[in-house]
Amino acid sequence: MSIALYATPSGTSARSLNPWFGASPAHGGIAISPEVSAQGQSTLGAAGSDTAPPRATFGAVFAVGEFRALWLAQVLSVAGDQLARVALTLLVYDRTHSALLAAVTFAASVVPAFIGGIALSGLADRLPRRRVMIACDLTRVVLVAVMAVSGIPIAVLVVLLFLVTLIGAPFLSARAALYPDLLTGDLYVLGTAVTLTTLQFAQVLGFAAGGAVVGFFGVRVSLLIDAATFALSALITFVWVRSWPAAQAMGDGEAGAEAGGGLLAGLRLVFTMPALRIPMLLAWLAAFYNIPEGVSAPLAGALGGGAVAVGFILAAPALGATVGAIAFGRFVAPATRVRWMIPLAAAACGVLVLFVFRPPLPIALAVLAVSGLFDCYQLAANASFVAATPARQRSQAFGIAQGGMSLGQGVAMIVAGAAAGRFAPDFVIAASGAVGVVAAIAIALGRPHAR
Repeated sequence: MSIALYATPSGTSARSLNPWFGASPAHGGIAISPEVSAQGQSTLGAAGSDTAPPRATFGAVFAVGEFRALWLAQVLSVAGDQLARVALTLLVYDRTHSALLAAVTFAASVVPAFIGGIALSGLADRLPRRRVMIACDLTRVVLVAVMAVSGIPIAVLVVLLFLVTLIGAPFLSARAALYPDLLTGDLYVLGTAVTLTTLQFAQVLGFAAGGAVVGFFGVRVSLLIDAATFALSALITFVWVRSWPAAQAMGDGEAGAEAGGGLLAGLRLVFTMPALRIPMLLAWLAAFYNIPEGVSAPLAGALGGGAVAVGFILAAPALGATVGAIAFGRFVAPATRVRWMIPLAAAACGVLVLFVFRPPLPIALAVLAVSGLFDCYQLAANASFVAATPARQRSQAFGIAQGGMSLGQGVAMIVAGAAAGRFAPDFVIAASGAVGVVAAIAIALGRPHAR
C-alpha cells in the first residue's frame, strides 16, 4: 500500500507487485536444495510431506479464513492507493509543473521503502505480527488524512509520503512473514499466485477508475478514501486474523540470541546462507526486466504510438505475468519450479535483447508479454527463500529482500531514464536485458557452492 507521487511509471508498476512485495515475500513450499528441505526450518514443508495437503487447489487456498481476510484487505488498499496516486499526481502537477519535484517525490517513494525494509522489518519478529500490521495501518490512516488537508505545502506532502512509505515496509514484512503460517505446503505457491494476479487487477482497476473518481469527488475526498482503506484493512486484520505470538518470543537459547542480533544478524543470514542469497538475488533481477515500464513513454514515441501505446506497453508484461503466475503455480510440479528457476530468470531478461532489432509495436508487445510470462520464476524464488528462512528472522529477512528490490528497481529506473535521454529506448531495453542475463549466469555459477 505504498503511495507514489509521480506521473511516470516506476518500480511500482503492476508487474512489480510481485510475491516479494504485495503477496508477501515467499510463496511456495519448496527449498532451493534438498539440504534446506531437510532442515525443517519452515512450516512450508516439501510436497508430499506430512504438512503438505494431498492436492493444492485455489479452492483450498480460499478455504483458509485468515488468508481471505488478508487478501481482501490488501486488494481494497491497493485499489485505494491507485486512486491516491492519481489524486496526488494531479495535485502536484496543478501546483508546480516541476520535473525536479517529480524526481524528488520519486525518491520519496523509493528511499523509505529501502530504509524501512532494512531497518524496521525486524519489528515484526520481536512483536506480534498482527499487532505490527494494525499499528502500521492506523498510523497511515492519520498520515494520509493529513495529506487531505486543504492548502498543505508540497514539501510537507512529500514528507508525509516518505513516512507513509516508510511505515509500509514493516507492514509488508509482517504480512509476508505471517503467510507461511497460514498456508502450508504448496498452498503457499497458489496463495502467491492468487495474491499477485488479483493485486494486478486491483491496481489496473484503481488506475482506470482513478481519473473519473478524482474528477468527480476531488483530490481531498480521494485521499480520504485511501485513508479509509487503511482503516478497513486494520479492522479486517483485527477481527479475522488471530493474534499470533511474537516469533522471537517462541525461541530461546542460542537460536533466540541469533535472531535478536539486529540488522547485522539479518544481513549475515541472507547474504552468507546460499539457500537465501541465491533466490533473493534472482528476485532482484526484476530491476532489469522492468526497465521497459520506466521508459514506456519514449518507447511508445519511438514505435509511433501515443498515450494508448504507453498503456499497452505497461499492460503487456502485466498480462504475461498474470498468466505465468497462474499456470506456473497451478500446473507445474514443485520440483520442476525450482529446477527452472534460474533458466526462467535469465529468459525474463534475455528475451528483451530482441529489442536491439527495433521491432514494431505488435511484436514489441509480444516480447514484453513473454518477458512477463517468464516472471513466474519469482514464485519459486520466493518459495525457496521462505522455506530456508528461520521463523524467528522471517520478517527481517523479507524486509531486507524487499528493501534491496525496491532500491534496485528505483536505481535501475533512474539510470534507464537518463540513458533514454541519450540513446534509443529500444537500445536501453536490450542492454538492460543483456546485463540481466549476465547477472543470472553469475548467480547460477555461484549456486553449486550451496551444495
